[in-house]
Amino acid sequence: MKILVVGPSWIGDTVLAQPLFKLLHQRYRGLELDVLAPAWTFPIVNRMPEVRRTIASPFEHGEFNFAERRQLGRELQPERYQQAIILPNTLKSAFVPLYARIPRRTGFRGEMRWLTLNDVRPLDELALPQMAQRYAALGLDPRERLPEPLPRPQLTASEQAWRATLAMLGLNPTQRAVALCPGAEYGPAKRWPPSYFAELARDLTRNGDAVWLIGSAKDASIGEDIVRLSGGACLNLCGKTTLDQAIDLLAAVRLVVTNDSGLMHVAAALGTPLIAIYGSSTPDHTPPMSPSASIIKLDIPCSPCFERTCPLGHFNCMMQLKPEQVYARTLQAVKREP
Repeated sequence: MKILVVGPSWIGDTVLAQPLFKLLHQRYRGLELDVLAPAWTFPIVNRMPEVRRTIASPFEHGEFNFAERRQLGRELQPERYQQAIILPNTLKSAFVPLYARIPRRTGFRGEMRWLTLNDVRPLDELALPQMAQRYAALGLDPRERLPEPLPRPQLTASEQAWRATLAMLGLNPTQRAVALCPGAEYGPAKRWPPSYFAELARDLTRNGDAVWLIGSAKDASIGEDIVRLSGGACLNLCGKTTLDQAIDLLAAVRLVVTNDSGLMHVAAALGTPLIAIYGSSTPDHTPPMSPSASIIKLDIPCSPCFERTCPLGHFNCMMQLKPEQVYARTLQAVKREP
């Protein structure tokens, strides 16, 4: 069996696709599974042993570019895939499998996708509330029930690799360390305030931990604010690492404190103990799939709103979640872990 999966464009969603990959391997012995996805997700997909090959999708977010999609599909025709599973819910995402002449093209209904799909599934959001469940369901027959529990995401990370990354970045491998991930690509409503991260960094430093801020270049200014507000209690690595290096760092620390973000799902898939802070979003939809994850949130009437910025202007879902509450949870988390 040979299957092509058209993967998501978000880091976290890419991690949540791995249970689908595991289910496909359970179903088809000797499966050859390839993933078509944006190149920036490759450091994630390449750490999934279920994937044989990654194929770069050259298209920018929102870019249709029909001619290039048709050309890429034709280039993939010699692979003779038997099925394509298209995870994004857009019409354009299914054009490459169509022109690759893949006989079975599976995806959820929407955006006139009956033009490109021939195995169209209705999405029951109540029956499948979680993103990982929705992806996994596309690997089953239409009326087949999902296994409970789903296989968990598990990214590979060797001690040799993360020690090499620590050495490259000039970090002490014997220093007890905690990672803080202050970013969230979706928008500020998902970000705990920098001043609160700064206070937490001071508390962790007094407890004997080195504190590393990890994130993308877009998070660099937030990291600078946290360093300044904490009086230099942490090291800002946001934008100073590749995604591969960030993954190694998350594997090396003893605890991660993070917003609901792509790096939250990465830390969960590495098995690193973590505390996930939720405000405008909900763990009912995209929980960290790890027994070592602890979720902290306030159940106020307006949360979750799923907005990029607080529509009411008060941001109470995050502002009322104080640093001392999160710090107390970190002490509980590290007590449970060796």
